Amino acid sequence: MRVIDRRTKLVDVLGDAAKKLAKERDLRTVGDFLDFLPRRYIDATTSGHLSEFAMGEQAVLIATVVASTTRRMRQRRGEMLQVRIEDADGAQAELVFFSKYGHEQRLQPGVRGVFRGQLGTYGASVQLTHPDYSLLDAGGEEQIYAGGLVPLYRAIKGVTDMQLTRSYRLVLDQLDGSPDPVPPQILARHDLADQVAAYRAIHLPRTLGEAGRGRRRLRYDEALVVQTVLAQRRVEYDALQATARPSRSGGLLSAFDERLPFELTAGQREVGEQIAADMARTTPMHRLLQGEVGSGKTIVALRAMLATVDAGAQAALLAPTEVLAQQHHRSITAMLGDLAQGGMLGGAEYGTRVALLTGSMSRAQRAATLQAVLNQEAGIVIGTHALIQDTVMFGELGLVVVDEQHRFGVEQRDALRAKAARSPHVLVMTATPIPRTVAMTVFGDMDTSVLRELPRGRAPIVSHVVPAANPAWLQRTWQRLGEEVAQGHQAYVVCARIGDDDRSPGQAGEDSDLGELLDADPSETVDEGSAPQRPEAIGVHQMLEDLRAESALAGLRIELLHGRLPADEKEAVMQTFGRGEIDVLVSTTVIEVGVDVPNATAMVVMDADRFGISQLHQLRGRVGRGSAGGLCLLVTGTDNEETVERLTAVAATTDGFALAELDLSLRSEGDILGARQSGHRSGLRLLRLAHPKDVELIDLARADAADLVASDPTLAEHPGLAQLVTTRLDDVQAAFLERG
Repeated sequence: MRVIDRRTKLVDVLGDAAKKLAKERDLRTVGDFLDFLPRRYIDATTSGHLSEFAMGEQAVLIATVVASTTRRMRQRRGEMLQVRIEDADGAQAELVFFSKYGHEQRLQPGVRGVFRGQLGTYGASVQLTHPDYSLLDAGGEEQIYAGGLVPLYRAIKGVTDMQLTRSYRLVLDQLDGSPDPVPPQILARHDLADQVAAYRAIHLPRTLGEAGRGRRRLRYDEALVVQTVLAQRRVEYDALQATARPSRSGGLLSAFDERLPFELTAGQREVGEQIAADMARTTPMHRLLQGEVGSGKTIVALRAMLATVDAGAQAALLAPTEVLAQQHHRSITAMLGDLAQGGMLGGAEYGTRVALLTGSMSRAQRAATLQAVLNQEAGIVIGTHALIQDTVMFGELGLVVVDEQHRFGVEQRDALRAKAARSPHVLVMTATPIPRTVAMTVFGDMDTSVLRELPRGRAPIVSHVVPAANPAWLQRTWQRLGEEVAQGHQAYVVCARIGDDDRSPGQAGEDSDLGELLDADPSETVDEGSAPQRPEAIGVHQMLEDLRAESALAGLRIELLHGRLPADEKEAVMQTFGRGEIDVLVSTTVIEVGVDVPNATAMVVMDADRFGISQLHQLRGRVGRGSAGGLCLLVTGTDNEETVERLTAVAATTDGFALAELDLSLRSEGDILGARQSGHRSGLRLLRLAHPKDVELIDLARADAADLVASDPTLAEHPGLAQLVTTRLDDVQAAFLERG
């Protein structure tokens, strides 16, 4: 018998039987077929009873044929077959086949089988019409479930589970003797089954323990593939040449540090030292900085940018939205003072300029900015996607800072890096705390720094869940908002949508959270048409009208902000709010990250159930940024128990890292290897990043991958593993891993 491998065309092994598999499930190679795993197993000795299923459900019954009769049909030609089956409890059901041929001889009294179909009723009888079935103990080739375990697969039209099991036996018999892609010493070290044995245990199991051992091996393979790619990326980055940008005393950074009106936290100092050490080397820095909301990541990034200017180069800060880019420009310019007026009257002797580049700038503004960037008058350049356009040329780009990295594609990041003559140092920032396992799996090729400590003087943020169905509670919400303003503070009211022309929550231009790693409400995820339509979320336009008519807010200055406003209007609104000339800002999630107004102390999030845990935490971080503390009220109209528990958990803690772990445990990991970010559709087929045993496997695979790639970066000595990486990680997923 010839030996095949994962790349072998399935039709070459199964013949015409493979055509249905290709058509219905796109299973075209042996590897595709092997990776089409059972959804569950039925134990023929203990499961498959009629009582386990409700009418209308897809039932899987283990039963014995007790009677079989045929009769002519009145409305059509031919004879139908009626078969009565009985489960181990003595409960009976009727099987109906409108053609007896192919079934009459097989379904004789005394035969036991697995029957799959939709439960219905006809008269007083429970009925399954044209069910799929597999016989368990009819003898001969029918007796294929050796240990009584029946693997059940996603339905394939015209193919029964028994036919699949036969096909798996044929394929696996021909795979025996094929080399394993994982080195034998690794398998022995971790007590892992060889790959063919693992697939045999999954598709042809004798016990559930055996099937579990097979799945453990495949989970390890999945972890090893990802970690191997990340290790290879790391080797590639380390081979690049960068210009060292060591810190020096007596320059721009020293002058800035001397003027700081506050003391850096221990975490900020530690991360600053890590970044300085990275930038002093001739290999490019590739560091992820994740921090708690309000932990001072911007100060850390600014100090790195000033050190870059001191070293004779420029720094670029890439922000995902114009609102955030403008906020960064305002705050950085204000913090630097005359240090940001290099070459200008009144500017510091060794100052620089901070340039802003966005898509909405006038032609004249853009031309002047481009010139300042090219001739290096602007040492710090802040912008949106406009930074990566071909017309933008730097004098000498030494550092790239990417804010809210998950919102950018690989091409956008690489386009900015390519503007440097030599590989620039790269600092990636995210205010979304990332669970450790996700960080290892997605950002595993980067050095990681974490900021948890908040600056001194910050008062806590208090959060509460407000049931919208209770008018008294809602009225108290607006009264509470009015009280905050009466004390001289400001407030946000956040809505999930813009207005009547925006039917999809959170999908409003800049407001949409297209790249949020962990977002959306898992308890509200339903199949289309399977649940009543949710009430429409209130939009900012309607909210503005309602609040201006609210007696508790009478006389307050209430204005509007959303992502579809022209850039100059958004900037004007934010500046007006920053000056304290707006009391209540009604906004979409455009204010989610980076917006820093210390006088804003209260936030009301309408339809809070529409937002995920991470996004709620980000939004809440817009208040309490001064010494007065903060208040966040999460208004929800749902009575879904899981959703209310989730919101209550958000209200109970301001620890973003704890919330990120909770989010992961509630929602699974989302599609961390692909474009989809809504939970329960993971690009990982088997690994579950919240499961302790899988976390252990990821740790093992990470160490193994590092050792393998260190000695064999191209996997030339491990062709099986190289093939596994190629077949398991498609181009889209591989590119997604590069987003760091």
